[in-house]
Amino acid sequence: MKPSLLIRTLPFALLIGLGGCSVLESDRIDYKSSGRGVSLEVPPDLTQLPGQSRYVVPGSAVSASSYQATQAVAATTGTPTAATTLADVHFERAGNERWLRVDRPADKLWNPVREFWLESGFLLAVDQQNIGIMETDWAENRAKIPQDFIRGTIGKLLDSVYSTGERDKFRTRLERNAQGGTDIFISHRGMEETFTNAQRDNTIWQPRASDPGLEAEFLRRLMVRLGVSQEQSKAILASAAQAPAAPNARVASVNNTPVVQVNEDFDRAWRRVGLALDRTGFTVEDRDRNKGIYFVRYVDPTLEKKEPGFFGRLLGRGTPPVPTSRYQIAVKSENQVATVSVLDTNGGPAPQAAAQRIVQVIADELK
Repeated sequence: MKPSLLIRTLPFALLIGLGGCSVLESDRIDYKSSGRGVSLEVPPDLTQLPGQSRYVVPGSAVSASSYQATQAVAATTGTPTAATTLADVHFERAGNERWLRVDRPADKLWNPVREFWLESGFLLAVDQQNIGIMETDWAENRAKIPQDFIRGTIGKLLDSVYSTGERDKFRTRLERNAQGGTDIFISHRGMEETFTNAQRDNTIWQPRASDPGLEAEFLRRLMVRLGVSQEQSKAILASAAQAPAAPNARVASVNNTPVVQVNEDFDRAWRRVGLALDRTGFTVEDRDRNKGIYFVRYVDPTLEKKEPGFFGRLLGRGTPPVPTSRYQIAVKSENQVATVSVLDTNGGPAPQAAAQRIVQVIADELK
C-alpha cells in the first residue's frame, strides 16, 4: 500500500477500533498546513522549462511562516450582469465568472494581494508582477479532515498522518482596466488521488473540476483584506449570488481551422477565455490585450509522470519532464460573435491536432 493511502486509512482504522464518530466540517477552509513544506505528489506541470529563466521565480518558494518571521504585515485599505460596490471595491459577476474591480492601480494592489495569500497559509510558487500573475503551490484543505475523537484526543501527535486525498491551488491574475483601476481574478484547480486497480493498492493524481464556490469565497476574503468588513463582504456575496448564465461556446471551423465561437463582445470574451486558461492546464506567460493574444504554455493534465526505473533511481536520475509546447491563444470579436483560435509561437496556424485538442479544452470550460 502506498504511504499516501496509509496516512488516509490509518485514522479510520484507529477510529473503528475505538468506536468513535467523526464529523466532516465541509463549510470550513483551512490551508495553513501548506506552510509545513511537505512535498506533494502531483503532475509535473509545475516545473519550469529548462533554459527559460525569464519565467523562473527568483529564490525559493515563499511561505507564510518565513514571510511573517521577517516582515510585519501592515493592513491596507465592462458591463457586468451583477455588481455590488463598497468604497473602491466592486464584486462583479457575469454567469459563472466572478471577479473584483478595484479603483486602484495594479502596482498598489500587488503587495496587499500577495500578503493575502501568505497570511492565508499558502506557498507562492509563482510571483510575477511583470505579467500580473501569482499562483499558490498545491495545498490541502485541512478543514475537510474529520474532527473525530482520535484527533481531538491525541491532537498534534497524529495530525501529520491525516490526509484528504485532495489538493488545491489558486491562481490570481491582476489586469488593468480602461477606468484606470484593476480587475482581480482568482481561479481554482483541483487534484484528487484515485485508485488505479481493483486491489486498491496503487494510486495516481487526477484533475478534478474547478470549484467556483472556492473562488468566490477567496474573492470575498480578499475584499476583507482590501478594507471591507466581514459582515459587508458576506452581504455583498449574497446579493450577487444570482446572475444570468453566460452564452455557451461552440467548436466551429473557419478556413478549415478549428476555433471556439461564442456570442459576446470582446471584453467579456477576453475575460472568460482568461479564466478558462487559468482553470485548465495552461500557464499564461504573457498577454497583449490590445492584440487579443494570450501567450501560453500547455501541459496536458492527463499525462502521467514517467518515474525512473530501478537503475535510473540508482544513478540519481530524476523524473523526466513532460513535453510542453507554447502557443498563442487569439481572441477576436466581430458583430457580437467572439472567435478564439490557436496559433503557434510565430503567430501562424498551430498544428491541426494540437489546435483541435486545445480548442475543445477551452470550449468545454466555457460551457
